[in-house]
Amino acid sequence: MLKLGIIGTNWITEQFIQAAQATKLYQLTTVYSRHQNTAEEMATKYHATETFTDLTTFFKRGQFDVVYIASPNSLHFEQTRLALNAGKHVIVEKPAFSNPTEMAAITKLLAQKPDLFLFEAARHTYEPNFKAVKTAIAKLDQLQGATLAYMKYSSRYDQVLAGKEPNIFSPRFSGGALQDLGVYLVYDAVMWFGVPQAAHYYASMIKTGVDGKGTAILRYPDFDVTLIFGKNATAYQTSEIYGLHETILLDNNAADLQTVKLRRGEQTEQLSTPPAANPMIHEAEAFATMLSQKDHQAAAKRLQISQQINQVLYQLRQSAGIKFAADAKENQ
Repeated sequence: MLKLGIIGTNWITEQFIQAAQATKLYQLTTVYSRHQNTAEEMATKYHATETFTDLTTFFKRGQFDVVYIASPNSLHFEQTRLALNAGKHVIVEKPAFSNPTEMAAITKLLAQKPDLFLFEAARHTYEPNFKAVKTAIAKLDQLQGATLAYMKYSSRYDQVLAGKEPNIFSPRFSGGALQDLGVYLVYDAVMWFGVPQAAHYYASMIKTGVDGKGTAILRYPDFDVTLIFGKNATAYQTSEIYGLHETILLDNNAADLQTVKLRRGEQTEQLSTPPAANPMIHEAEAFATMLSQKDHQAAAKRLQISQQINQVLYQLRQSAGIKFAADAKENQ
């Protein structure tokens, strides 16, 4: 059983802990939080045996094999670096890193530690319905593009309207719509259609200096893929993938794949299966399997995808003129 440490005590961390425990492949042992009471509350709730409020001590003394990192985006790089140097496997929430410079530095460090694993937690790409879409795309007579949407109003945008700068809308923390909900759609596009030849993002900027919503166009040799995402509005439109005579319909959004259908004229075929109650259980199982089997080949393939995602996100962000504090390090 894998001993699990966590960085972050928010809702997504709890969801991963619950998924990990449901697999019966992990045991939560160690909790890090900046605040002792928060760490203790999480440890008590999920039966962890140790808590830390100092990150260096967490990695030096913590009795865990793999760390799950769900901190603000800009902190992922340094926390991953510390973890690898401490001999810990890493599961880091998407987007793993702010730019290609950070990605390259971590990839280089990982190569120096051949026994360690690094996974970007793109949970929806491990779900059966995600794979069902990929299978259906391969069967289309002629792929002619797609429109993928994921736009959901964030309650933290209320803080922006009140003159504040929450982490998810802050360039200091590598925030914004692209780096949040947009990551799901970029993963969809790259894993379903490949790396685009060109990518451009038409961003709707907000006063904190990042994007609140926007539209990205990914250009492929024979078609385009349109991505529509945002955190300061809500969209209810269906995502679609276009064949010649048929269309694949994603009836919720392109990240929470509740229902997948293939429509040809008036005929509709159900392609999806009921999703798991906890959407992170499939990725938790996949990570544990790769770790237990020491499947470096499978992990290397996932790392390559993470590198591609990082590059496309950066290209989109650069086209929109969105700059992060983390980018200043690129010229140092």
